[in-house]
Amino acid sequence: MKLSFSPSLPLLTFAIALGFSSVAVANSGEATYKQVCASCHGSGVLKSPKLGNKAQWAPLIAEGQVTLTAHGYVGVRKMPAKGGKPDLSIEDFADSVVYLVNQSGGNWKSPDAKMLLAINKEVEARKAGLNKSK
Repeated sequence: MKLSFSPSLPLLTFAIALGFSSVAVANSGEATYKQVCASCHGSGVLKSPKLGNKAQWAPLIAEGQVTLTAHGYVGVRKMPAKGGKPDLSIEDFADSVVYLVNQSGGNWKSPDAKMLLAINKEVEARKAGLNKSK
């Protein structure tokens, strides 16, 4: 089977198709964390849960991977949608959440296609709920 990278094929899907390990995914989540999330989650700006603080992350981890990822992607509490990076993909955002959670007491895996569908469904439900309250 010959695979070639295409802009229409998300990088995560391409990496999985090539058989890259979860280490590659972890590195992707860490890179996104450093680029997008660290400015708040590194120092606790606006009471954001700090990377590695198990007590702060425990109730968020309890929300579940689909809910926490989707609500963060849309924007929750004082956190802007997509962590303030408008072009951040759901895959990259989800991997950064996995990285944050796993550094803070959780044990999540990078979302597979089925979980990404559930996250996207929850994103749409969250947006609809927010639009009703306006």
